[in-house]
Amino acid sequence: MTRNVGIAIDLSPTSRYALRWALEHFARDGDHIFVLVVRKKEGEDTALFEKAGTPLIPMHDYDEHVLDKYGIQPDPEVFATIREHREKKKFAVDGKVYYGDAREKIIEAVGDLKLDLLVLGSRGLGTVKRALLGSVSNYVINNAPCPVTVVKLPESQSNS
Repeated sequence: MTRNVGIAIDLSPTSRYALRWALEHFARDGDHIFVLVVRKKEGEDTALFEKAGTPLIPMHDYDEHVLDKYGIQPDPEVFATIREHREKKKFAVDGKVYYGDAREKIIEAVGDLKLDLLVLGSRGLGTVKRALLGSVSNYVINNAPCPVTVVKLPESQSNS
């Protein structure tokens, strides 16, 4: 049975690790993986996609020209991770960029894409910062209508 699996990334070391972890431990043959990126609104460039995000962006092959059409800066590490895991498992993978508040847009993506589960990285905020800034992962855990897995960066990698 095909599952729709969302992986929210912000290109931080923790989210890159969460992507690798999810593809290694969660992804199965036949799954449809959605790599979700939420960016802050940035002037006129985002006006076209501000409400619903970009169309789905095929990510199964690294094609700079396809990404340029959507104004996306390619991240070679993300594509290398996807390519590596697609060699082992046969899953479809698309990306989608949303613009606005990460907490709200990730919840919106869960509904839009009918996700069966969602994986995201933990920023590891301390108690005070979490209270002042709010935690995206905490908000998503408490508001997503699907199971959510939060992946922490291992201690051995957090100081590098």
